[in-house]
Formats: sequence, C-alpha cells, structure tokens
Amino acid sequence: MLHPAAWPGILLSLLAAGCTVGPNYRRPETPVPQTWAQDSNGLTAEPVNAAQWWTLFDDMQLDSLVDRAVRSNKDLRLAEARIRQARAQRRVTASSGLPTLNATGSYSRIKRSSAFSSSFGAGTTGGTSGFFGGAGSGGLDLFQTGLDASWEIDVFGGVRRSVEAANANIAASQENLNDVLVTLLGEVATNYFEVRGNQRRIEIARQNIETQRQTVELARGKFKAGLGSRLEVVQAEALLATTESQIPALDTAVKQSIHQLGVLLGSEPGALLQELSPPKAMPPAPPGVPIGLPSDLLRRRPDIRRAERQLAAATAQIGVAVADLFPKLSLTGSGGYQSTKASEFIRPGSQFWSYGPGLTLPLFSGGRIRGNIQVQNALQEQALITYESTVLTALQDVENAIVAYADTQAACDALARAVDANRQAAQISHDLYQKGLTDFLNVLQSEGALYQVEDRLVQNEQQTLTALVALFKALGGGWQIPPEGD
Repeated sequence: MLHPAAWPGILLSLLAAGCTVGPNYRRPETPVPQTWAQDSNGLTAEPVNAAQWWTLFDDMQLDSLVDRAVRSNKDLRLAEARIRQARAQRRVTASSGLPTLNATGSYSRIKRSSAFSSSFGAGTTGGTSGFFGGAGSGGLDLFQTGLDASWEIDVFGGVRRSVEAANANIAASQENLNDVLVTLLGEVATNYFEVRGNQRRIEIARQNIETQRQTVELARGKFKAGLGSRLEVVQAEALLATTESQIPALDTAVKQSIHQLGVLLGSEPGALLQELSPPKAMPPAPPGVPIGLPSDLLRRRPDIRRAERQLAAATAQIGVAVADLFPKLSLTGSGGYQSTKASEFIRPGSQFWSYGPGLTLPLFSGGRIRGNIQVQNALQEQALITYESTVLTALQDVENAIVAYADTQAACDALARAVDANRQAAQISHDLYQKGLTDFLNVLQSEGALYQVEDRLVQNEQQTLTALVALFKALGGGWQIPPEGD
C-alpha cells in the first residue's frame, strides 16, 4: 500500500505525462484568385492602407462625424460589452482547472432516540454511540469548523481545450467589434454623401425652376403680344410645376439621412439638423485608390477573421467532448476542529483531517458522451463551411464594388458630356424661339431634358462616392490590422 507522502510525486508524474485529447487546430488553406477579375481606372493592386480611408475624401466635416460615431455609437458599445463578457467567461472556464478551497462552520443540537441508544448499548464508548454518548434526553451541542479542498487534475486536457475555445471566442468577439466598426464607418459616409448629394439636387432643381419661370414669363409676354398661344403658356407652367414638385421629396431625403446620422452618432435624430442643413458640395472621388490583392482579404476582413476564430473554437470543443471518455482524477482533503463543548473547541484533541485521491471512470452513459462528440464534430464542420462561404462572399463583395465603381465613373463621364450638350440645346432653342424661328415645344423639351440630365449627373456622382465607400467596406477598411502573428 502506498504511503500518503508518495501521492504528490505520483500526481506530478501524471501531470507531466498528461495529454490533450482531440484534434489540434490548423488554419484552413483557402484558395483565392491571384488577381481581381474586374478592373477599373483609379484602382491599383498596391497594398491596402485603408485604416482611415474616409480621410482620402479630404472633408473635415466627414472626419468629425466619423470621430464622434466611433466614440458614441450604440452598436459599438454593445460589441465592446460582448468582448468583456467573453473575457469573463474565459476566467470562469480557466477556473475549472484550479483547486478550490472552502471554509465551513456549523453548530447543531443533537438528541439520540431511545431506540438508537438501546441498539448500541449504554456502556459503549467507541464508534457512533461513544461519540453521541452524551446525547441523552437533554441532547448535546456539536461545534465544527474547517477547510475543504478539491482539485480535479486536467490529465487529458479537457479544461485546456475549454480554455483554448474560450480564447478563440474572445478573439471572435474582437473581430465582431471590428466588423461593426467597418459597417458603421460605411454607413456614416454613405449617409453623409446622400445628404450632400440631395442638397446638390435641390440646388439644381431651384436653378432650373428659375430658368423655367423666365420661360413662363416669356411665353406670357408673347401671348399678350399676340405672338404666342395660350397652350404655350400652360405647357410652360406645367413644366415649372413638375420641377417644383421634386423639391419636397428631396428635402425629405436630406432630413432622413441627417436623422440617420444622428442615430449613428448615438444621439437623437434631430441632433445634427443645424450642423448639416446648410448645403455643401460633395467631395470628389480620390484618385489612385489601392485595393491590394484577393489574398489580403483573409487578414483584413473582420468577418473572415471572426469566422476563422469561431472555427478554432469549434475545433477545441471536440477535445472537450472527447475528454469525457477518459478517467477523471481528483484530489480532495478536509480538516478542522470538531467538539461537543465550546470550551474544548480549539484544542489539539479536537482536530480532524482527511485527504486522498479519487478516480472516476465512465462505464455507461447511454451514448451521451459519444453523441456529444458527434455533435461537436458536426458543429466544427458547419463552422468550416461558414468560413469558406464567408471568404467567397467577401470576394463577391469586392468584385461587385469594383464593377459598380467603374460603371458609375463611366456614367458620370457620359452624363457630363450630355449636360454640356443639353445646355447648348436649351440656349439655342431659347434664342431661336425669341426670334420666332422655332416652335415653343422645342424650348420646353430642351429645358426638361437639361434638368433631367443635370439631376442624373449629381445622382451618379453620389453613386460613385457610395460605390467607393462600398469598396472600402468590402475590403475591410476602417481599423488597424494587427501585426503578423497577433
């Protein structure tokens, strides 16, 4: 029989020889294209440096909005709270591999029954009857205090795998924060460009309204002079009213975007009305935007990084489940003082103690353990598929953003030429009508076409900026990527 003093050495040997069951995680090798399928003027394959991409637009008001949103947005604060939750959960998990120590204390009044006394004999001094010998009809007091300690030794690594999963979950929570940040920055910039774009559309509408009012006055003057018809006057008034009807809808769009920005900044919807209501020009698209290579997405996109960490956590959980197949070794001990008299409580003769190892081996669990292993394997497979799908979606996002940016640029070039041509047509038709050399319908058509193409040009300029924001968002821009190995 082993002497109790030999147990610490045996336990240390078991710890040294302990293994960690379950699969060891390896980051999946995911194939990605060497280059982007789409190409666009102004986009280069140089390494992405998009940690503060919004500064490329050189708009101080946009910079200020972004700064305030990062400080006060509610979704970011929620994501930060989830990181704190994951860190606290890791401490809870890690505590399972450490010894526990509890202090105990109790007092009880004991009275034995007459049947108990007669069964053991009144003169017995040993065993249970001896201990309770004084518990006659009046009973006795029992004072007890001490310490209880226990330690389940992580021989097969179940706790270590749990801590591994918890660490991966912390990293996933951090990547979720980064993903929320990327989305937030994109939403702030998009809504800001919508405000400025719709304000510019209102300005263009008012400019065309002024021109069309002059045309109405011209038609009325010629009608009064007997050189025109009432129909021309009514047609001019109809075009003017149609253009005037565009302003309320555009004003609504401006205010709704401002309200959305207020909420994104963690304020009430109307908090930015005074600041953003004065019209301001949209910033131009920056030239030479670096977008890097497809392989860069694996390190930059927070949703890909989060999916990869979730895969690591799911892999570690397999080891946690497999560890339940193996024996569990524990070491327990207790000690303290026990006495029937308060005056004799803290004395050497009242001391008691016990310690020793324990072993638990699962023999029959109704398939629960192996079923749980199958569950964790299936969850790990789902996490792998989710990771691969996230990579494909990220590639699609970038390709779509490149196409949208290229197409809106091409549309803006064509619309700019169309604006110049329609301005000339409107001026020529107006001059010819004053000289009586063309029909009034040509004047109305030229003015209506000019307004439409000017409005479409502003919309496409706004869409170009929005497409560029979508591209930065698709690239995962907006946060500082950690050094390799972090």
